Amino acid sequence: MKQTTKKNSHLTITEAASLLGVSVSTLRNWDRRGKFTPRRHPINGYRIYDRAEILRLREQIVGTE
Repeated sequence: MKQTTKKNSHLTITEAASLLGVSVSTLRNWDRRGKFTPRRHPINGYRIYDRAEILRLREQIVGTE
């Protein structure tokens, strides 16, 4: 079983994209444009997303459709 970072409070870029219903490329694009900036893992520099922030963003996206 794959486990996300500590206590599942953070998501990988793939997990965040899946929850939002967008592609990984879209999340990277949002990061480059400053629309939604994730934290970076202190050791490997990978993007990590706060689960609560992703869920709030998902509610905003769903609310605008």
